Amino acid sequence: MLGGSVLWFRHGLRLHDNPSLHSALEETSGPFFPIFIFDGETAGTKVVGYNRMRYLLEALDDLDKQFKKYGGRLLLVKGKPSAVFRRLWEEFGIRKLCFEQDCEPVWRPRDESVKTACREIGVTCREHVSHTLWEPDTVIKANGGIPPLTYQMFLHTVATIGDPPRPVDNAKLRGIKFGTLPLCFYEEFTVYDKVPNPEDLGVFLENEDIRMIRWVGGETAALKQMQHRLAVEYETFCRGSYLPTHGSPDLLGPPISLSPALRFGCLSVRKFYWSLQDLFQQVHQGSLCSTQYITGQLIWREYFYTMSVNNPHYGQMTDNPICLDIPWKSPEGDELERWASGRTGFPFVDAAMRQLRLEGWLHHAVRNTVASFLTRGTLWLSWEHGLAHFLKYLLDADWSVCAGNWMWVSSSAFEALLDSGECACPVRLGQRLDPSGEYVRRYVPELARVPTEYIYEPWKAPLDVQERANCIIGKDYPAPVVNHIVAAQRNRNAMEVCGRNIKITLATLNAVIRIVLIAGKSCEYF
Repeated sequence: MLGGSVLWFRHGLRLHDNPSLHSALEETSGPFFPIFIFDGETAGTKVVGYNRMRYLLEALDDLDKQFKKYGGRLLLVKGKPSAVFRRLWEEFGIRKLCFEQDCEPVWRPRDESVKTACREIGVTCREHVSHTLWEPDTVIKANGGIPPLTYQMFLHTVATIGDPPRPVDNAKLRGIKFGTLPLCFYEEFTVYDKVPNPEDLGVFLENEDIRMIRWVGGETAALKQMQHRLAVEYETFCRGSYLPTHGSPDLLGPPISLSPALRFGCLSVRKFYWSLQDLFQQVHQGSLCSTQYITGQLIWREYFYTMSVNNPHYGQMTDNPICLDIPWKSPEGDELERWASGRTGFPFVDAAMRQLRLEGWLHHAVRNTVASFLTRGTLWLSWEHGLAHFLKYLLDADWSVCAGNWMWVSSSAFEALLDSGECACPVRLGQRLDPSGEYVRRYVPELARVPTEYIYEPWKAPLDVQERANCIIGKDYPAPVVNHIVAAQRNRNAMEVCGRNIKITLATLNAVIRIVLIAGKSCEYF
């Protein structure tokens, strides 16, 4: 019985700022086993598209190459985590299992199963917080035991906690004795001697791979991308401006977003947060304000994680205490499939939905457009449909943040419903964000020759213009799935009805609270 320790990678696919790695290396009695287990769920692999799976596998390959520099490798096993760890204990007598906290409740059954198995065999479990800036349970405790219900309440709560921890130093791997798996593991589990391809795991391309923008997974690429992003931020800080991609988004150039790297943990959120703070300090001799500058987006990420941590129904409407019960209609005909495949007849929406399937990413302004179109803006379908689609295809989609954004855009949570009756127009949004129509022409090639004046409303083009463009509406490109003007007015009226109902509910709640207070009783409510 050799003893030793295991570092279980789930998210947190990196070596830098990895307190779990430090903890695992403290156990010097035996070999070190860094491992990733394909269990059909971890790292969002339950329902996963090709781009997401490829990004994950590239991240694992990058880790494997880094370990090989020190004489080891990343162990890759397909199986049930608790069974894998039990067998490692039986074969080697491992004494310690370390992993980064996955705070979302969807991972709780998996982690509880592993912790129970470790208690039964006497293996020490060490869970470390490094996927979030603050531990969600700490935030909830500081707020009196309940999640902060608004973003402003969240800001106030974390201000009382203080700054998030800085990243830990890089672990020293030179001289570490890496463990190898015995033959019996190859007989009992599926063990990969090299990182598999998506096809090896049953995930296949749906269409020809003609990506315009290539996202590369892994810590090495993520750290290079962060340096490029910091150079962009340095220039904007020096000019006295901030969030360069928000006001005038570049939909055609190479994106500078780090969201996929943060989602898979290839880049530490603490490293990025403090790199921005230190850069701003260097330029302005001050610190960033979370509500105004780029770190505000990272704080929103924290907020959504905290709101979901004790809410297993956060990704659905039913039994979700923070989600308004808006009476969305059921899909009619093929309208949902047309939205998902980019065939709504609204060019800006279709370009975005095709880019999503092709490349796995969308600019935030474009995400809001397609989300509004699906829900309260046009089709009046539940945000749950959009969440399921994004979780499959969007590289940076995770359960908490993605569901939170869908609830927010659809006016189901996180904002005052009464102020959200306006319905975004997919035509005007496209004209504002991409006046030349080049974004549409890139991703909807059947519209490539349509004149700019008709690019966002091709159904208005005279027949001779359509013929010259080789794009007959209804034949080469679909007619609009609905009349947006009619749908928007219908939805606006429906939102007003919802708003009146919410007013009545709030008035009743306030009346009850007043009665309780008058009676001299304490009142606690969520």
